[in-house]
Amino acid sequence: MNLQKQSTNTIELPFNTANKTVYAILFTISFSHFINDLLQAVIPAVYPMLKDKFQLSFSQIGLITLTYQIIASILQPFIGMYTDKKSKPYSLIIGMSFTLVGLLLVSIASSFTSLLFSVSLIGIGSSIFHPESSRIAHLASGGKKGLAQSIFQLGGNAGTAFGPLLAAWIVIPNGQQHIIWFCFIAFIGIIVLKKIAVWYGNHLELKRNNKSKIQEPVFHYLSKKRVRLSLAILLVLIFSKYFYLSSMTSYYTFFLIEKFQLSIQEAQIYLFIFLGAVALGTLLGGPLGDKFGRKYVIWISILGVAPFTMLLPYASLFWVGILTVIIGVILASAFSAILVYATELLPGKVGMVAGLFFGFAFGIAGIGSAILGKLADMTSIYYVFQICAFLPLIGVLTGFLPNIKK
Repeated sequence: MNLQKQSTNTIELPFNTANKTVYAILFTISFSHFINDLLQAVIPAVYPMLKDKFQLSFSQIGLITLTYQIIASILQPFIGMYTDKKSKPYSLIIGMSFTLVGLLLVSIASSFTSLLFSVSLIGIGSSIFHPESSRIAHLASGGKKGLAQSIFQLGGNAGTAFGPLLAAWIVIPNGQQHIIWFCFIAFIGIIVLKKIAVWYGNHLELKRNNKSKIQEPVFHYLSKKRVRLSLAILLVLIFSKYFYLSSMTSYYTFFLIEKFQLSIQEAQIYLFIFLGAVALGTLLGGPLGDKFGRKYVIWISILGVAPFTMLLPYASLFWVGILTVIIGVILASAFSAILVYATELLPGKVGMVAGLFFGFAFGIAGIGSAILGKLADMTSIYYVFQICAFLPLIGVLTGFLPNIKK
C-alpha cells in the first residue's frame, strides 16, 4: 500500500490570486463560456431543419458533428501545451472570431460540403477558447478550484441549454439564413473577452514583477505509472459520459419526435430541459468535490445515473421529462470534479490538462454522434437509446482511482 507523504515539489502561484477568489473574473469568463457554447449548440439544434432542407441521412448528420468536434479535439491539447509555455491573453478573442465567421458561413451554406467547412471553423474557435478560459478560471480560483470550475462550466452548460431554445424561436420558424443573428451574440462575446484579456495580461505582468513568490506545497505520493493509469481511467469515464451525452444532444429530439410524435419545437423544449439540468448538475459537482472528495463525486455521477438511463427508453412522455432532469443533474456533476482531479495529478499543467480533457470530450462526442447516426440508419433511433443506456455502467472503474487529499 502506498503511504501518503508530502512531496518537496512546489508550484508557484500568482501572488494576487493565491488567497483570494476573484469572483468578478470567474463570472465574466463563465458568461463568455455561456456565449461560446450557446453558439456551438445552435448547430445540432437546427439538425432537423438541415436534414429536411439538404435531404441528409442520419450518417451525414453525425458527420457534421464529427467534423467540428474532432477538429476541436485534435487542436485543444496542443494549444493548451503551447499556452502553458507562452501565455496569449488575446487568443480568446481570436477563437471567438473563428466562431463568428463559422456561423456566418453556416447561415448562407448551400451544400453539405459548405456546411462541413463552416462548422470546422466553429471547431477551431472552440479549440482556442476552452484551454485558455479554463486556465483563467484556475488563476481566479483563489484555491477553490472545484468551485471555480463549476462556475466556469455552468456558463458553458447554460449556453448549451439556451442555444436550442433560441434556435427554436429564431431559426426553425424562419429558416437557415436567420442563423446570422447569432453572429451578433458572438460579437458581444468578443467585447467581453477583450476585458478578460486585459485582466489576464495585467495578471501576467504582476506575476513577472513580483519578486516574492508564494509557494503552494503539493502532496503527491503517486508514481508516474499510477498517474498515467489514473489519467487513462479518467479518460475512459469521459468516454462514457460524453458518448451518452452525444446521443442526447444530437438525437434526443429525433427520439421524442419518433416515439411521441412531438413537433420539432416541442422536442426542443425537452432538450432545453435536459441541458438546463446539465447546467445545474455542473454547478453542484465542483463544490461537492471540494468538500467531500472528487473521487466520490465522480463515482456517484457516472455509475449512479445508470438506473435512470436504462429506464428512459421505456418511459411515458411524463416520466421521460422527469428522468431527463434526473439524468442531466447527476451525469453533469462529474466533469468539474474530473478536470480538477486531473490537474491535481499533473500540477502546473493546467492548459495541457484542460486541452486534453476538453479535446477528448469533444472528440468522443463527435465520434459518438457519427457512430450513433450510422447505427440509427441501420436500426432505429429507439434502438440507439436502448444501447446507450448501459454506458454509465463503465463508471465502476472509478473504484480504481486513488484518493488524493491534502
